[in-house]
Amino acid sequence: MKKIYKKLIAIVLVFLAAGLLIYPPLHRWSREHVNYITATDNHRLDCFSCHLYTQKTGILAKLVNADYYSPFNLAITNDGKRLFVVAEENNSLLVVDTEKGKVTEKIKVGTRPHSVVLDNSESRAFVSNQWSDNISVIDLETLSVIKTLKTGNGPAGLALNRDEKYLYVVNSYSSDISVIDISTGNEVKRLTAGNNPTGIQSSPDKSRFYITSRRALLRPYGEPVTCELTVVNDSIKRVIERREVNSAYMMENIEFTSDGHFAIMPLIRPKNLVPSIQVERGFMMTSGIGIVELKPDGRIIQMLLDEPNAYYADPFDVAITPDQKKAFISSSGVNVISVVAIDSLLSIISESSTELLDYYANYLGLSSRFVIKRIPTGANPKGMILSKDGSLLYVAEHLQDRIAVIDAGKMETVKTIDLGGPERVTMARLGRRVLNNASGTFQNQYSCYTCHPDAHEDGLVYNMASKDMGRNLANTQSLRDIGDTPPFKWNGKNHTIYKQDGMRFSTVLTRNEPFSDKELDALVAYIVTGIPYPPNLMYNPDGQLNEIQLRGKAIFERTKDNFGREIPPELRCNTCHTPPYFTNLKMADVGTLIESDDSMLFDTPHLNNVYASPPYLHHGRALTLEEIWTKYGTTEKHGIVNDMTKIQLNELIEYLKSLSGPEYYREENKKLLARIGQHKK
Repeated sequence: MKKIYKKLIAIVLVFLAAGLLIYPPLHRWSREHVNYITATDNHRLDCFSCHLYTQKTGILAKLVNADYYSPFNLAITNDGKRLFVVAEENNSLLVVDTEKGKVTEKIKVGTRPHSVVLDNSESRAFVSNQWSDNISVIDLETLSVIKTLKTGNGPAGLALNRDEKYLYVVNSYSSDISVIDISTGNEVKRLTAGNNPTGIQSSPDKSRFYITSRRALLRPYGEPVTCELTVVNDSIKRVIERREVNSAYMMENIEFTSDGHFAIMPLIRPKNLVPSIQVERGFMMTSGIGIVELKPDGRIIQMLLDEPNAYYADPFDVAITPDQKKAFISSSGVNVISVVAIDSLLSIISESSTELLDYYANYLGLSSRFVIKRIPTGANPKGMILSKDGSLLYVAEHLQDRIAVIDAGKMETVKTIDLGGPERVTMARLGRRVLNNASGTFQNQYSCYTCHPDAHEDGLVYNMASKDMGRNLANTQSLRDIGDTPPFKWNGKNHTIYKQDGMRFSTVLTRNEPFSDKELDALVAYIVTGIPYPPNLMYNPDGQLNEIQLRGKAIFERTKDNFGREIPPELRCNTCHTPPYFTNLKMADVGTLIESDDSMLFDTPHLNNVYASPPYLHHGRALTLEEIWTKYGTTEKHGIVNDMTKIQLNELIEYLKSLSGPEYYREENKKLLARIGQHKK
């Protein structure tokens, strides 16, 4: 025994000695590695952050992640006993017993459902499926899907007309409106809407529909942001008015007062034309409401929900009480419901000239005159619905998997309804909360979501303040599936997401303290694992290219021009834009520098779903894909295209529009390798 004991001691001593020898260099290497990844020298050493929570597939990914419901929009029966909840991430419609406070049924619908509306008899529900391009028609007696209606691309907001013969569907990705004959299930008209519309509401008399847009109309940089409010006449089913809402965008929803005199819509007023340093002066991104007067020559009056030292970022939905006394606005970026006294709004409007109201649109001191309470909620409040008598307000706490029930009279939460999602908050879920919350910016002016709605991009170009004001304009880039495409930023200065969203983010954008280590770890975990591309159902619905797209693909991959001359490899499209992400992750000079740019190379952007990201180029001057070459590619540094005919350029563009998410091309590559293997055998 003594010999064994001595051997054990000797073995332990050897391991200790080895550990003492190995630990210092290992610790030093670990410290240097983490410093490189985070671009700081004080981020805690934690291997799990990068090597566990960022796993996208496999057993580890299943262990550290969870499936949530993410309630988004709501509908309620007239008696208030049943609440219908769109569960965005669960691809289902939840039926909630409001008296018992629990989910009684889960009805599977399409992918990424957005909105729900009930017919007057409460016998059917209609659910828009944004990633399936269809509507699920649900029998509310059997609680089952009885029919599926085809729509345009990215169906979002829904509304039934007066006699319920037609369903109006707002198609957010194709920027139009499907008018569907419910009896036949066929689309009878397709009307053009504003840019990225999501909300729709009928006037109280049901004669007109008002459709709100999120993205601004495409205009050259330097012109003020303008968004469209589209008005449709139901009797003729045509667009009768396109109202421009100046200096505003992200108009998600709209609600009317019961007398039909005016409507209220949440909006954001971005200051993208001024240097981003204005964030610390209280003037970079402001949130408010638009009051739409419905009389002849009626105005759209804008007022801010913000205060001088507190901002209420990312307003999403609005609910107005039947007595027209209160309007509730969900500010999803700060987890607050703002309560607006409508009589106070009307008083301000009646006593003010149009010139004074224009001034009020930027006045941070006005909200104290009409906001009577701020009600705190759970994470990321989105859709809301009032009971028919106006006594209770139901709020979808999107990233809490919960419904808040607010007493509309007392203006306080009386209870919450747990939807039964996972109790634990995973790192990716925490990261999604961080991305959607404005607490990390100066005075809560904006969240990551503000410029990256749906983790995509807002279509604006910003004046990013650095050493020289007004130089190096930046077109917002998408966050979708960017984990494998470093470096980041147009100039490629940030080699990791940690650097992009850590110290650089706080220094250049938020002008505030950087995220904590845990928040930054979580944000990276979400960006790497939780932001897939929507399917490209508009230009490539079944994964098969049509004849025009195939010809465009051949041009994209060509090695010789129309005159038979060899194209240098560095000027071939597929040299820099290789699948699955259509980027070679390298820097390049493509001849797009403008007068306000420093001399630099640009990171090659990925092209997945590029059709959904206008404007284009780092400065956003190209409003369409065609303009990349017809206006800004004349030097032939950005590929050889000047030999092309107009038809060939159109074919190339059609191919680019067909590009889908990277998973599709990974699968295609696997099939190709399998065919090659079979051929060799």
